[in-house]
Amino acid sequence: MAVIGKKAVKKVTTPKIKQTKLLINNKWVDPVEGGSFKTYNPATGEVIAKVAEASAKDIDLAVKAARKALESGPWATMDAADRGKLMFKLADLIEKNAEELAVLESYNCGKTITDARGDLVGTINTLRYYAGWADKIEGRTVPVRGKFLSYTLRQPVGVIGQIIPWNFPLLMLAWKWGPALACGNTIVLKPAEQTPLTALRVAELAIEAGFPAGVINIVNGFGETAGNALVIHPGVDKIAFTGHVETAKIIQKKAADTLKRTTFELGGKSPNVVFADCDLEQAVEGAFHAIYFHCGQCCTAGSRLFVEQKIQKEFVERLAAKAKQRKVGDPLDESTQQGPQVSQEQLDKILHYVALGQREGAKLVTGGQRKGAKGYFIEPTIFDGVRDEMAIARDEIFGPVVSVLPFKDFDEVVARANDTFYGLAAGVWTKNIDKAHNYAAAVKAGTVWVNCYHIVDTTTPFGGFKMSGQGRENGEEALDHYTETKTVTVNLA
Repeated sequence: MAVIGKKAVKKVTTPKIKQTKLLINNKWVDPVEGGSFKTYNPATGEVIAKVAEASAKDIDLAVKAARKALESGPWATMDAADRGKLMFKLADLIEKNAEELAVLESYNCGKTITDARGDLVGTINTLRYYAGWADKIEGRTVPVRGKFLSYTLRQPVGVIGQIIPWNFPLLMLAWKWGPALACGNTIVLKPAEQTPLTALRVAELAIEAGFPAGVINIVNGFGETAGNALVIHPGVDKIAFTGHVETAKIIQKKAADTLKRTTFELGGKSPNVVFADCDLEQAVEGAFHAIYFHCGQCCTAGSRLFVEQKIQKEFVERLAAKAKQRKVGDPLDESTQQGPQVSQEQLDKILHYVALGQREGAKLVTGGQRKGAKGYFIEPTIFDGVRDEMAIARDEIFGPVVSVLPFKDFDEVVARANDTFYGLAAGVWTKNIDKAHNYAAAVKAGTVWVNCYHIVDTTTPFGGFKMSGQGRENGEEALDHYTETKTVTVNLA
């Protein structure tokens, strides 16, 4: 038995591929132009299934279905509390099928089954959190001069195009669906082309939960085609995107023609700072988790590891010892600690940066090699003696590669930590509470962790400074991006 949250569930050993079509208006349909693409198991490189590929024609049908659901039919007139009930029911169905979904997630995106189960907990919690918000989104009464009554209404933005990444397919789906549905919007979701399978399965559960036709639509496909059609479609009111900064730039430019609202949760090159007065064992463990969680395929990964010179040698030795002991292998084996990268493309990118780091003069302490001939595995990698100007210290590698950068004092490390166009997350390890608070205030990042890392909760806002994004996911703040505020003034004279 596996445990999801507090509930024991029967372990599923073989994932079931139940759906590969497009979901438009609560119907599973073949694409108009008949396209399809392959989705792979990163642990083996083998094809899992062929998935329907949406074209611009399919996007148009999905947007029209979402528009109709928004403006007429049950969803348009549904009480807010009843929207919340549907979301609670969907969360319950996901919990009921959690082990199946965790196995499917691991199978399609390569994360360990342990991490996949953890993502399911977050997915369920997110939907329940926003289900509770559905009937609590309120306007206010505004005192104005004269005999007038002025009040505000918070209404749905409209049809929301949502484009999610391959590293956290289920969790990102929940982060996008939760606030959008709670506020009464309708959705056209494009999953990442590498990892569409769990989104399709959850869409089946949404139909089972009773969501009306057109409220949730799923369009599999590629960014250049399906994603582009979604961004430029005049019937889409907002694009919510999680992914690479260069893609966000393209989206923002193309969305400008229709003045769509946009929110972006983008990448990072997060500074993780270790002072000599830290709890050394805790800091090594934390720095290890900061970079190697989900094979380093995490936008908040602590890939720039600043270590005070006084403890640099011992710290790197301890970190390397842990890296050499890490079990890399089959993600469905519960003893595995690190699975494969998501694709051959990602593996090649990481190996390119490993070679580049060595050419630029960084010291390769451990790792840096592909592991095995089958699947997309790579060893946990540590570079020491890295300089700020090196590519491995500036570019988001998105893999299990950490750059150790020595520093001397507080002011120096703050300046260097902020010397990046990213600003998503940061970490600090110290027993000095004043130092911790001063660092948290000075570093330019949307999330700062003190003596911990990768602690993200549905209740707290998440997003980036600078080129790490616009807007916030999670918390009450996310609701602001899915509502329009309308002022109503009544003459009482």
